[in-house]
Amino acid sequence: MAGHGGNVIHELKTDHREIEALFARIRSAATGTERKELLDEVTVELVRHSVAEEAHLYPAVRDRVPAGEVLADKEVEDHARVERLLKAIESTAAEDPALPGLAATLIEEVTSHIQEEERELFLALQAACDDEELDRLGDRIRRAKATAPTRPHPGAPSSPAARRVLAPGVGLVDRVRDHLTGRPGA
Repeated sequence: MAGHGGNVIHELKTDHREIEALFARIRSAATGTERKELLDEVTVELVRHSVAEEAHLYPAVRDRVPAGEVLADKEVEDHARVERLLKAIESTAAEDPALPGLAATLIEEVTSHIQEEERELFLALQAACDDEELDRLGDRIRRAKATAPTRPHPGAPSSPAARRVLAPGVGLVDRVRDHLTGRPGA
């Protein structure tokens, strides 16, 4: 995708802009089926993004940023809420009248998370790390997204070590399911 590469902050901000563009398309979807397809697409992107952040970004924040534990813990809590919403959306039919409300809640939660992350966490990380370290984190994030799951797994362990070990296997299973069902992300 255009715009990816570079340091961790550039990489994640590129993801954020792509997610926001998908949100705009979801808001203007003409049918429930179109909305559901776009929600499937945003789910893939959000899950990959979250897994990569939890495996690499938040441990770096904990290690390098003053009061990083508090910042990282809040971000992980945000991810858990979003993952539960994604699971609810995944099990909601395109024609279900609850789907637009779930989509609106998802957009609100994620938009707030993005704004906080860019306003606070990214600035703190940039102040705490040199350019070389930020570049290394960007590389790690890109590798993690390539093997990450594509479906929400709210019951999965959220510790960075568990995510690094389990994500590639779960991601492979998800991509096989995506391929067999024709879902985006395969």
